[in-house]
Formats: sequence, C-alpha cells, structure tokens
Amino acid sequence: MLTKTKTLITLGIVITLLGVLSLYFFWNPSEHNIFPKCPFYSLTGIYCAGCGSQRAIHQIMNGHIITGIRHNYLLIVVFIVLSYKALIFILNKIYNKAFFDVFHKPFATKIILVLVLLFWILRNIEMHPFSELAP
Repeated sequence: MLTKTKTLITLGIVITLLGVLSLYFFWNPSEHNIFPKCPFYSLTGIYCAGCGSQRAIHQIMNGHIITGIRHNYLLIVVFIVLSYKALIFILNKIYNKAFFDVFHKPFATKIILVLVLLFWILRNIEMHPFSELAP
C-alpha cells in the first residue's frame, strides 16, 4: 500500500512539474500576466536574488542559453549544485555506497549563502559592471 501511494505522489509531482515547465516553454513571463511578479521587487523596488529567474527559465528552455543566464547569473550556481547532487545520487544508487557529498557540510552552505547575498547586493548597484547583474 505504501509503495502505491508513494508512486502516485511521485507521478503527481512529475505531472505538475511538466505542466509548469510547459507554461514556461510556451509563454514568455515578460509578455503574459499569468506568471507571478516578484513580491520583494513589487514592495521595495530592489531586485532580489531570484528576480529574472522566470524569464531566464523561458529563454533557456527555448535554446537561448546566454540570454537566459543574463537574466539571472545565479542560475549557474543552481545548475552546478543540482548537477553535483544528481551525480552523487546516481553514484550512490549505482554503487550502493554513500559517496561524500560536499554540500552536506555547513561550510558549503555558508559559501552558497554568501554568494547569494553578494549577488543580491551587487545586482542592485547602478554602476557598471554591477548593473550587468540586474535582470
């Protein structure tokens, strides 16, 4: 019974994820109002670390990798972290062994936090080269 429930939940998550990704593939968030606006930017007028991510996902999914990355450079860090985590997960499953995961250490979490905060601050400085970080 537990396996069937787990399978149904996994299937529901996959279907939902594919549905959301298809929205980002077919519709540009900067041209359609069905996508949520950043509440932090709406309230403060300051870009958060995630501002531009929806447009970046749309551009990347449509093959415009550089344009997408220019909307939010932090996606490079997200891609590296997710790729590493996927690799560790696959290696653990294939070899049935617990490989060392550097991201399970507090030091790695602190480094990522510092990167996000620095990016958040620097992208709001209206001076070249920092203005390039704005979405």
